[in-house]
Amino acid sequence: MTGTDKTTHFGYQTVDEDQKAGLVQGVFSSVASKYDVMNDLMSGGVHRLWKDAMMDWLAPRPGQQLLDVAGGTGDVAFRFLARAGETAHATVLDLTEPMLIEGQKRAEAANMAHQLDWIVGDAMALPFADKSFDVYTISFGIRNVTRIEDALSEAFRVLRPGGRLMVLEFSQIPNELLQKAYDLYSFNVIPTMGKIVTGDRDSYQYLVESIRRFPDQERFAQMIRDAGFGQVKYRNLSMGIAALHSGWKI
Repeated sequence: MTGTDKTTHFGYQTVDEDQKAGLVQGVFSSVASKYDVMNDLMSGGVHRLWKDAMMDWLAPRPGQQLLDVAGGTGDVAFRFLARAGETAHATVLDLTEPMLIEGQKRAEAANMAHQLDWIVGDAMALPFADKSFDVYTISFGIRNVTRIEDALSEAFRVLRPGGRLMVLEFSQIPNELLQKAYDLYSFNVIPTMGKIVTGDRDSYQYLVESIRRFPDQERFAQMIRDAGFGQVKYRNLSMGIAALHSGWKI
């Protein structure tokens, strides 16, 4: 690594910026086939309630065009389309092709393939024209982006005027004792569970470390404002284990 190279974090490791995307890709390629099962196990199924809360606040409407970034196996896109109806469309973008392949299988099984596009791409350089979408969502993905500011700028660019950004991400519990208890669970249970279910402890060690490195609710809200969004608000879920952030392109 030279003195001029920019660095970033990969969990608690410091890595060259141009290495991070490949490392993240490796994590999700490794766990793709068991990703949804692990989400259920890690959260006791609560992630489903969080995603339902996301849809309640988002209130999808007929005819809307959704871009779901880091959309993986399509969990959020399926929920969006179920509420918005047949005239809506969702584009799922993810850096990791094996995750998208799992999602395509689910879409075909649910007879929703005609309403979905699956694109391999980078949140920091979206392969879409300006003002292409009505809604931009990203769930448990933005903390994995090398430069979060670039991803938020791209979100602003591809949304139409009046378009909405919504981010669901792990966050910080505003109670020190509860946060310590949650950390004990995260660092001791989740990597072990990952090894048992997927055969991959290291990927889940990275995931819990990346949660602790992510900005807290207020700092992340300010990053969204700095990207140009207005009416930025957030709601804590499960005491702040996760949070929803909303912003509008005014």
